[in-house]
Amino acid sequence: MITMYKGYFESDTYHSPRKETLSIFEKSLIDSRIYFTFKYASIVLRTRKEAIRKVYDTKAWTDSSFEILRFIENAGGIFHITGMGNITRSPGSVLFISNHMSTLETMILPSIIGPHKELTFVVKESLVKHPLFGDVMRSRNPIVVGRTDPRKDLEAVMEGGTELLKKGISIVIFPQSTRSVEFKPEEFNSLGVKLAKKAHVDVIPIALKTDFWGNGKLIKELGPLDHRKQIYIKFGEPLKITGNGKEENQRIIDFIKSSLEEWKSEPVSN
Repeated sequence: MITMYKGYFESDTYHSPRKETLSIFEKSLIDSRIYFTFKYASIVLRTRKEAIRKVYDTKAWTDSSFEILRFIENAGGIFHITGMGNITRSPGSVLFISNHMSTLETMILPSIIGPHKELTFVVKESLVKHPLFGDVMRSRNPIVVGRTDPRKDLEAVMEGGTELLKKGISIVIFPQSTRSVEFKPEEFNSLGVKLAKKAHVDVIPIALKTDFWGNGKLIKELGPLDHRKQIYIKFGEPLKITGNGKEENQRIIDFIKSSLEEWKSEPVSN
């Protein structure tokens, strides 16, 4: 039985509150990559211990995800999250299909979706083997792909994904082969809509702009923060897959493209 609970957001939209005046200490935290790295690493190490002890359940996962959202805000990040009402418009499990820009969405999406739907991700094999994040990711029972054998990855997603969706577990999939600040539709494959069609579930598209959190040179997940950029996450209306899914896949691409274009014109942070 899947138990849901009250979420962290009280309405369909969420915008980070702006602080009109900051103390010298708060300004130093915002400008400090050391603070951000230390805080993030402390959460990761704590959740890793919980995962090893087999006590890192969905509630613990979403709580730690929301904790990361809050400290990102404390480090100067400004969130704009819209369309959250669409998450619950489809009963049962759904497939979330999103562009992939940075580590941030992997950390934050559980706090938005998890209180309403049991959730996991399609992830690269390197992530479940990662010395820091591997234990946590494995505890979430993800679908693992190697990115070296397309046929094997297709089988893993179609078979494993169908099984999870039928059990009531929703899935987030990033059809791009890797994280990219630039959205390239030609690299956005149709694997997600194929899975949704086979499992007879709705698709909820997600458009996001998360380049506030860059990729690190030594550890990708510990990259620099760009305080000029704000963070946008938008959930689209549920889509039912008909025919071969090409039309719906194009609608998802168009949704992401139009959202990114809209956000280009938004003001940058001071």
